[in-house]
Amino acid sequence: VQLQASGGGLVQAGGSLRLSCAASGRSFVRYTMYWLRQAPGKQRELVASITGDGSTNYADSVKGRFTISRDNAKNTVYLQMNSLKPRDTAVYYCNAKWLIYDTWGQGTQVTVSS
Repeated sequence: VQLQASGGGLVQAGGSLRLSCAASGRSFVRYTMYWLRQAPGKQRELVASITGDGSTNYADSVKGRFTISRDNAKNTVYLQMNSLKPRDTAVYYCNAKWLIYDTWGQGTQVTVSS
């Protein structure tokens, strides 16, 4: 698959954004999808993941605020981000993994102002 992320932007603390990651290609449902982020000067970190059948996992730092979901009919994964904090500022990447396949999207900037 190929991935195209969108939905980033500038938002005030406490606000919300929804990121989307559209996949092209076959067998999207077989892929586990991930959202990761990288803040300036920091390592890339896992934010959330979702399997093809909808099982989810979250980083402790976003639990209760972020929700990952997917629409297999639309080949799209989403990240709903609520109660955003300045420390959520980062470039957000979507990633798809299945067997030997490991594909990354181009990243979308999320900036949360205080």
